[in-house]
Amino acid sequence: MILFISPYFSMKKNPISSSVDFEKDGVQHGFLKLPHSHDESAWGSIVIPITVAKNGVGPTILFTGANHGDEYEGPVALFDLANKIQVNNISGRIIIIPGMNYPAFQAGKRTSPIDGGNMNRVFPGNPEGTFTEKIADYFNRTLLPLSDYVVDFHSGGKTLDFLPFCCAHELEDKEQQKQCVAAMKAFNAPYSIMLLEIDSVNMYDTAAENMGKVFISTELGGGGSTTAYTVEIAKKGIRNILRHAGIIKGDLEVDKTINLDMPDDNCYIFSESTGLVEHCVNLGDKVKAGQLIAKVHNIEQTGALPDEYHAKIDGVFTGKHFPGLIGNGDFLGVIAVPV
Repeated sequence: MILFISPYFSMKKNPISSSVDFEKDGVQHGFLKLPHSHDESAWGSIVIPITVAKNGVGPTILFTGANHGDEYEGPVALFDLANKIQVNNISGRIIIIPGMNYPAFQAGKRTSPIDGGNMNRVFPGNPEGTFTEKIADYFNRTLLPLSDYVVDFHSGGKTLDFLPFCCAHELEDKEQQKQCVAAMKAFNAPYSIMLLEIDSVNMYDTAAENMGKVFISTELGGGGSTTAYTVEIAKKGIRNILRHAGIIKGDLEVDKTINLDMPDDNCYIFSESTGLVEHCVNLGDKVKAGQLIAKVHNIEQTGALPDEYHAKIDGVFTGKHFPGLIGNGDFLGVIAVPV
């Protein structure tokens, strides 16, 4: 007889240690420590800030920012939440990690400068893998199982810019999808989108959803910075989702939201040129199929006509390439459909 042992159950213990007790009532500010031996510190560690607030029995919500290290609305709002949280005002547990991919966050880069790891493409992780994979494994085997709700803050970073939206995904489990959509609506961003991912394999989103969690995410602007407007969207969304989950009391702060959908791959436009981008529509503009969206100018010579890119569907121009220069294969724009 051949005995099969699942690799998941044969995995070694994750090397990350926590200075906080997830089962203890009160507010704790501490660290997740991952040993990291390098030239400047032979016995050093990657030290990831974490706050846990717990009061009695109730749901658990996990907030994460800087899954990509150059996206800042989430970290700003979550550091603010960690500073202001009052345990007597909550029922349940709140876990706050403003810098999920902390090496990338410290470096102001999308991916880790240590191993090049894109945190949102390495799940479920590996306790014996790269540093990014070890962090992902800790989330996958320790933090996600503790959680009922998961809110992962994103924005466009240095290379993308978006309308400020909260999103959920189409799921096979329609009851779970219904709960995710309800959470998205409660967040109440200016735009609410049923998001079609370019590639959902190995994403944090997928790992959480596969465990049955109520998962929502955001894209709140971009360009590798923040605005007062987008940070306030994040802060209001935090307050609303905590009320929706029943962790804090109070009525939702409800403003107008525009509901959008991404039905298929025709939403996306990718560059097949290298050069200088000329955007021909603005974020939030209504566009028609066939309409000119952008031009890419050849910067190697004058007198060459630019390549033109047109919308494939009717909808709202929702996201775009941010830097002035673009390469072949780069994301150029995305169009979502009002519902």
